[in-house]
Order: sequence, then structure tokens, then C-alpha cells
Amino acid sequence: MKVSLKYTITAAALFFTVYAFACDACKLRQPEVTRDFTHGTGPESDWDWFIVGIVIVITVLAFVYSLKYLIKPGEKNTNHIKYYFLK
Repeated sequence: MKVSLKYTITAAALFFTVYAFACDACKLRQPEVTRDFTHGTGPESDWDWFIVGIVIVITVLAFVYSLKYLIKPGEKNTNHIKYYFLK
């Protein structure tokens, strides 16, 4: 069991280091902000940056609300469906 866990962690680490950062050819085509993080061409207009900003805002809000409702959901009704699964 320990051997397979070691191989899984090694494979995940190799995958992360190979695919997580941009290659040298892609670094030349990226703007300064995204140079080391993405492959391919960078944003080509100001609208692309606007879309990226909107996506970042949505992602941060979703993360904040998921943490909020995970930590303190506020549901106290004993007939709520979650109690069916918790039993």
C-alpha cells in the first residue's frame, strides 16, 4: 500500500512540474503578467483582460461563499435533507 502511494505522489509531482508552467516558446508570446503560467498566445485585446478579471471575481466569490457555508451553514431544521444523509 505504501509503495503505490509513493508512486502516485511521484507521478502527480512530475505531472505538476511538466504541465504547470509554460515552455520557453510560449514564454516569448505571453505578456509580462502571464509569462510563466500559461501556454499559447496571451490575451490579444483589452476585452480579454476584462473577461479574465470577471472570471477571477466570480472564482473568488464562489470560494468565499463555499467556505462560509461549509464552516457555518446556518441550517437548523431537523427535517432538512442533510440529516437524512448524516444518519
